[in-house]
Amino acid sequence: MAMTTHELLLAAQTAKAAMAAASGEKKAQALRLMAQCLVADTDAILAANRQDMDQARGHIPEVMMDRLALDAGRVKAMAEGVLQAAALPDPVGQVLRQVERPNGLIIRRISVPLGVVAIIYESRPNVTADAAALAVMSGNVCVLRSGREAWRSSDAIVRSLRAGLRQAGLPEEAVSLIQDLSRDSARELMCADGLVDLLIPRGGAGLIRACVENATVPCIQTGTGICHVYVDADADLEKALAIVENAKTSRPSVCNAEEVLLVHEAVAERFLPQLKKRLVDDRAAAGKTPVQLRLDKRAAAIIPGTPAGERDFDTEFNDYILAVAVVPDGEAAIGHIAAHSTGHSDAIVTENADMAARFTAAVDSAAVYVNASTRFTDGGEFGLGCEMGISTQKLHARGPMGLEELCSYKYVILGDGQVR
Repeated sequence: MAMTTHELLLAAQTAKAAMAAASGEKKAQALRLMAQCLVADTDAILAANRQDMDQARGHIPEVMMDRLALDAGRVKAMAEGVLQAAALPDPVGQVLRQVERPNGLIIRRISVPLGVVAIIYESRPNVTADAAALAVMSGNVCVLRSGREAWRSSDAIVRSLRAGLRQAGLPEEAVSLIQDLSRDSARELMCADGLVDLLIPRGGAGLIRACVENATVPCIQTGTGICHVYVDADADLEKALAIVENAKTSRPSVCNAEEVLLVHEAVAERFLPQLKKRLVDDRAAAGKTPVQLRLDKRAAAIIPGTPAGERDFDTEFNDYILAVAVVPDGEAAIGHIAAHSTGHSDAIVTENADMAARFTAAVDSAAVYVNASTRFTDGGEFGLGCEMGISTQKLHARGPMGLEELCSYKYVILGDGQVR
């Protein structure tokens, strides 16, 4: 019989003490076994994914189908992500600060797990393995709430992960999947005071807004990415073309993909025709999806494209669409980003060190790039193994959330009979 959301949360509580007390080697061993189980169960996971794909086809955009799809290579990549987390240092029990007071008290600030971490996510089954791996290695318990489109895939993945936990002698309740796919289960997680220590939504703007506005448990705002690339007057234009192409087209459905291009007026007449050739004409000739350029008035005076609408510079397209504006200078680009960015990832392409320094100081985003694609905002690319999500807020975590961001701390005070 399927467990209710409340029953799953109560079961998760029973695993907290064992996970918090597990040694780093015990957790790493569990992750290695979990990775082995994922690979061993590849056929079952892919069979479940085929059912999800068949059910979703025609109901979600093709670009989102790519996020949902699994193959043997992607299952192997999930397992490798789990192994990468196993190879990371144990974040629990680290002495973050120590002071000795004049009265002889030794006061230590020590890292500890957060407890039960709930993750609500949409049609990305790989999140299931990433979240579980990071939760286990950081001594936490995770409760996963997958989107309906990916539920069968996520369920098959969780079954494999729990088998690895059992083999390692850790409680399988450390990783669980919500079985109620109604909105009631999401609302219950948002308001599970005393049962959920942190809620992390991973998905579109609507999901994140619903969690931030309705959650009574601590909640991390993640993911929505209106990412900008600014091509400066002193940019290397070949470098800029490669960066813009990668940021927009390598995987347009993810949150670190570029949605807005800003071009300095001094290079716009040279750069924009090259951009159109690269992203529109060359891609169409090669049988690839061309990028639809949505142009402000100044850009539209230089190249043909679709006139930009009122909301195009405030939209996470998750598609082969790029909003383009011509700006008078770097300060205007910084101002545009301040007005329209979601604080995720923004980039400048320039050979001017002073302009680069000004941009990185002034742009208030979790990741600010100089001469590199925004697509690098990722836990694996940042050396964190994998990630629990990308925080666009400033308290308690910012940017890709790895093991350290899944820990809190407590004070341990060592005395010898001192009284106050």
